[in-house]
Amino acid sequence: MRALLAAAICIAVSLGHTPARGGAAGVLTIFAAASLTEPFALLGRVLEQRNPGLRVVYGFAGSQQLASQIEQGAPADVFASADQRWMDYLRRRGLVAGTPIEFARNVLVVITVARPGTIARLQDLALPGVKVVIAADAVPVGHYSRQALDRLSRAPGFPPDYAQRVLRNVVSEEESVRGVVAKVQLGEADAGIVYRSDVTGRTGERLRVLEIPERYNVIAGYPIAVLKRAPNPAGGGIFVDLVLSPLGQRVLRDNNFLPVIAP
Repeated sequence: MRALLAAAICIAVSLGHTPARGGAAGVLTIFAAASLTEPFALLGRVLEQRNPGLRVVYGFAGSQQLASQIEQGAPADVFASADQRWMDYLRRRGLVAGTPIEFARNVLVVITVARPGTIARLQDLALPGVKVVIAADAVPVGHYSRQALDRLSRAPGFPPDYAQRVLRNVVSEEESVRGVVAKVQLGEADAGIVYRSDVTGRTGERLRVLEIPERYNVIAGYPIAVLKRAPNPAGGGIFVDLVLSPLGQRVLRDNNFLPVIAP
């Protein structure tokens, strides 16, 4: 993390500082989808370096869990969801300030343990006895996974009941994408469906990736917004500015996200 932070600070210097809305201080609480853990933790450290009076704390979990906590009154300044569905859920309840902005995208991949086994191609997920783990449908990645399986059922070389066969092989439905990754790493499943951004660093070294063809894949869109009941709305606005800045987009790209803000 220290090496990544140093690299990010160097990038920040080369790109110039993000235009600030004013200095940030106090505690800044970021609620973000679990898949954003690494890039957001790094950007929070950069923000603390720029604002010595600021402390950034995080809640990383499934977007559906975070939306529920916010609805129940959990104090948070910023919400970053892995899909528009849960951002809209909070907007309909009057809990979002302003208009959310899509700041990143992601795609799905299938992961298996990096050793010879039964999973050599996507079609193998439908074989009898294969153990598959996915996220629950309420979790963005779980919802996207089911959409991708339905699309593959219409792809050449796949049986029309491919999605149903794979879903029959599901041995666990997780509450976040990190749960899916953990189950595969621990050998509790033969394969799982996760985001491309979850296969990085040491995690990527221990896993084998099967790509889902672009035509049948699903693009995940990530919106971000300051919350209406934010205890630190000024700090929240500065964090959103950082995520949308060239530095923020560079950090997301380095973590296998697809940035959406033009440099």
